[in-house]
Amino acid sequence: MDDFLLTDLYELAMMQAYLEAGETDIAVFEFFVRKLPSSRSFLMAAGLEQCLEFLESLRAAEADLDWLRRSGRFSADFIDTLADFQFTGDVHAMPEGTVFFPDEPILRITAPLPEAQFVETRLINLLHFQTVIASKAARMVLAAKGRQLIDFGLRRAHGAEAGLLAARASYIAGFAGSATVEAGRRFDLPVYGTMAHSFVQAFENESAAFEAFARARPDGVILLIDTYDTLAGAKRAVEVATRLKEDGIRLAGVRLDSGDLGALANSVRDVLDTAGFNDAAIFASGGLDEAEIARLLESRAPIEGFGVGTSLTTSSDAPALDCAYKLQEYAGIARRKTSTGKATWPGRKQVWRQPGADGRMAGDLLSIEDAAHDGLTLIAQVMKNGKRLVKPVPLETIRARASRELDQLPVRLQSLEPSPAYPVRIGAELRAIAKEVDARVASTS
Repeated sequence: MDDFLLTDLYELAMMQAYLEAGETDIAVFEFFVRKLPSSRSFLMAAGLEQCLEFLESLRAAEADLDWLRRSGRFSADFIDTLADFQFTGDVHAMPEGTVFFPDEPILRITAPLPEAQFVETRLINLLHFQTVIASKAARMVLAAKGRQLIDFGLRRAHGAEAGLLAARASYIAGFAGSATVEAGRRFDLPVYGTMAHSFVQAFENESAAFEAFARARPDGVILLIDTYDTLAGAKRAVEVATRLKEDGIRLAGVRLDSGDLGALANSVRDVLDTAGFNDAAIFASGGLDEAEIARLLESRAPIEGFGVGTSLTTSSDAPALDCAYKLQEYAGIARRKTSTGKATWPGRKQVWRQPGADGRMAGDLLSIEDAAHDGLTLIAQVMKNGKRLVKPVPLETIRARASRELDQLPVRLQSLEPSPAYPVRIGAELRAIAKEVDARVASTS
């Protein structure tokens, strides 16, 4: 995708104004979330890899410059400067897969002011979406208690890029893979799929459909059995599977996509076990979210895996975060926004995470970067002078980190139920700088 003009108009307008005013000193911006949605007790950082790709490759194509000239909105001198544009700054960030909380910056940009301002929109776009999806997926992973989860959400995602990045973000959080083939190619993650009701309807009867599909795709056969009558479909599936056994084709499982999934799963389990298919798994799909997954498992429904679509890729209960990318320092001086309800903590910051006696997360401390505190620091430099410091982190490494983070959550935060907020303390050094900034602003107003 050509990302150069994938931005808000005001980013270019401010950029031109900065250049004309000579405001090109080093600026520090941070991306953070102001508050959690009511249905979230934590968030999971995701999207850093795409941000770094964007920053490293950001250039204006001649077609971009031509369009800007024709638009008549900008000066010729400004457009000429864009011909040589590239990001030359530094990036500090939390690793993808890290659990974080309000006010904690997950990305910091340090660069000449026009550059740092210009990249705002796309960085928010990339970080916000994947963080939303990873955070939603993490709740489903906790609810599923080790059962397999598959992303089925491309067809209901808000666009192609959203579908692909949702597959990536959910895999980071602990999903087993995705039904989206391009996600498998692009991100090298596992791809899964069964069959549609239309396939069954296209044949004269269910048995013929099941046999045709199994013979065409003999590895890992999973049959969709609820096109007509679910229990009758289950019985036909075992009849077909019994015949196919003679040819070395094994029934891996069946999928339920409608009705009372818990009751049907119990009945279908009886049909499978009675016929000797004890190792055939039952998978469920159809309008699932973390609450329904938890309910099914609490009822002891014999379901081994879940396909989740719409509620995942749209994060239907909390589709947006109250997030921001704000100026925290310019020309070596700390800056702060003090608007009601949107005040920021100034300066370059670090997060220290303290473990409890049980090894789980006990609390975080947010303060200025060069303060000295105990705990694990969460923010590290990943780009210098516009170039990565390390190679892209393998997705499996990110996924393993996310798994550890979920394991280390306080028990109360592993529940889907509302719980007391995780403690994030503000360091005395940061409070002192905020006070200094407020006094300076008041003296010059």
